[in-house]
Amino acid sequence: MKIVNGFDLMKFAASHHYMLPAFNTTNLEMTYAIIKGLNNAGLPGYVQISSNNLRLSDPEVIAYLTKAALKNSDVPVGLHLDHGKSYEDVKACVDAGFTSIMIDASHLPFEENIKEVQRAVEYCHFYGVPVEAELGSLQGKEEDIVNEADCKTDPDMVADFVEQTGCDLLAVAVGNVHGLDLTPKVDLPLLKTISEISPVPLVMHGGSGIPFETIRAAKEYNLLKVNYGSDLRKAFVSTFGKAYDANNNETNVIELSLNAVENVSKKAEELVKIINA
Repeated sequence: MKIVNGFDLMKFAASHHYMLPAFNTTNLEMTYAIIKGLNNAGLPGYVQISSNNLRLSDPEVIAYLTKAALKNSDVPVGLHLDHGKSYEDVKACVDAGFTSIMIDASHLPFEENIKEVQRAVEYCHFYGVPVEAELGSLQGKEEDIVNEADCKTDPDMVADFVEQTGCDLLAVAVGNVHGLDLTPKVDLPLLKTISEISPVPLVMHGGSGIPFETIRAAKEYNLLKVNYGSDLRKAFVSTFGKAYDANNNETNVIELSLNAVENVSKKAEELVKIINA
């Protein structure tokens, strides 16, 4: 199956009442594992990579790996840029074949955030690619970026932000956090309020630390996409860590890599099944 257009994936998920997990990749093993997990579950989702990780795996590489991994798959999978930090990254990913884009200018003042999103939307929509934007900011560590701010999404800004930017998905800050070092305290009443205002589906980042019952409850409030990074990275890294602890002279990289693919795919399969139970 080829990489699915983001608009088509959103429509498919809405019509089947699916929650779409977006799993972060960095390399070949993670990419193959994510698609294997989704295919084993028979449920749709996204492979995504952040601007930060593009330092190691450029857009062309990830697009190639995703296409290759999908050859034996028959479930809808989109390829998403997560936390796109620049217009240049947005363009590079669209040009490489990404089918969904996030531009993250949430750290900027409101009007500047709008301008950055507008710029990305103009480029992406020309190629039929949907854009996710973020309003508010999350505490915690997203890979090597630490954010200590805790700025929840202001419902009074939502309608104006979506209308002015033309974004297709809105990532919200409602007590969710990045990473596993902080405890999320998701404000479901706030999410409900935002859902009643927002004309576009909502996205929740930091899914790895959020209880599954909270995610399922949030689905009722127009939550279409939830991001998972730390859970899968932990499954990947621990495969090598446990092998090294057992034998400091372990050097069988291919076998450990294959084991890591299996472990990560099982975690991805588990997560997509649970949030859609």
